[in-house]
Amino acid sequence: MQKIKKHLTMKELPVTERPYEKCEKNGAGTLSDAELLAIILKTGTRGDKVMDLAVQLLNLNPSCPGLEGIMGLELADFQKIRGIGRVKAVQLAAVCELSRRMSRIQFSESYAFTTPQSIADYYMAYMCRLGHEEVHVMMLDTKQHMISECLLTKGTVNASLIAPREIFIKALKAGAVSIVLVHNHPSGDDTPSREDLAATEKVRSAGELIGIRLIDHIIIGSGHFTSLCGSWNHLGKGKHHWREENTVSTLEQ
Repeated sequence: MQKIKKHLTMKELPVTERPYEKCEKNGAGTLSDAELLAIILKTGTRGDKVMDLAVQLLNLNPSCPGLEGIMGLELADFQKIRGIGRVKAVQLAAVCELSRRMSRIQFSESYAFTTPQSIADYYMAYMCRLGHEEVHVMMLDTKQHMISECLLTKGTVNASLIAPREIFIKALKAGAVSIVLVHNHPSGDDTPSREDLAATEKVRSAGELIGIRLIDHIIIGSGHFTSLCGSWNHLGKGKHHWREENTVSTLEQ
């Protein structure tokens, strides 16, 4: 006869280990990352307390342990942990998405994206820990306010998958004056590949013919990024590499 798994609830933990009580008494800011996750998970499994489950979750992404690593996980990744099924996985995915959206609250409709740093700030929290590549297109008006954005491709980035026709149809419909391409490197290394350079040139050339300028192509790495075009009004043409702490420019005449 198969044994029924017993789920260990918060109430079965010693009082001193109960995140709920600690939160009520001292505030959420006093809880560790594992304790906050335990509140979301609610129950553990037979042999694993809910806190143990939370710690496993924090170490699920070996290349980036901790909360940042969780941000790049998908439903199937969460369910690799015994005790996290469909419901818990969906709850965790929802919390991650809320976190990403909250990080973008500062970017109102009147916010002007005038530098590579401002573009990277907008996408960094979402894209820097993804386990796969994504290409996003940001559409801007004359004052470089964002009109709209869209996910163009998901998977491997190369010139053949980035179709200028699709990009500029969307840009024309949105009434965009300029666009910015943004994609991530799951390896964390933001060094551009040959495919990145080819795709950039392909879109830039098409934009010149249509009259919608490709301002930049930003590559998101692990906490840093590279700007391929540098075609910003105050920078002029060339290639500029921007980092979080400082700026290093290499102009290609």
